[in-house]
Amino acid sequence: MAQKQNKEPCKQEACNIQACLSKNNFLPQKCVRVIELLQSCCEQCKYQSTHCASVAALLKQHK
Repeated sequence: MAQKQNKEPCKQEACNIQACLSKNNFLPQKCVRVIELLQSCCEQCKYQSTHCASVAALLKQHK
C-alpha cells in the first residue's frame, strides 16, 4: 500500500474532504481540519499530487 501512496500522495486526505463535505452540506467551514490535513500533505509532497490542485480554492472558501 505504501507504493500506491507514493504514486499518488494525498489521495486519502482528498477523499476525507469529499466525505466531510458530503456529510456537511458541502460547507467547507465545517471541514477546516481535513482541508488543513490535505494542505499539509501537499506541502510535504511539494504539490506533486493531482489532489493538491483544489486545495487552494478550498482554503479560500473557508477563510
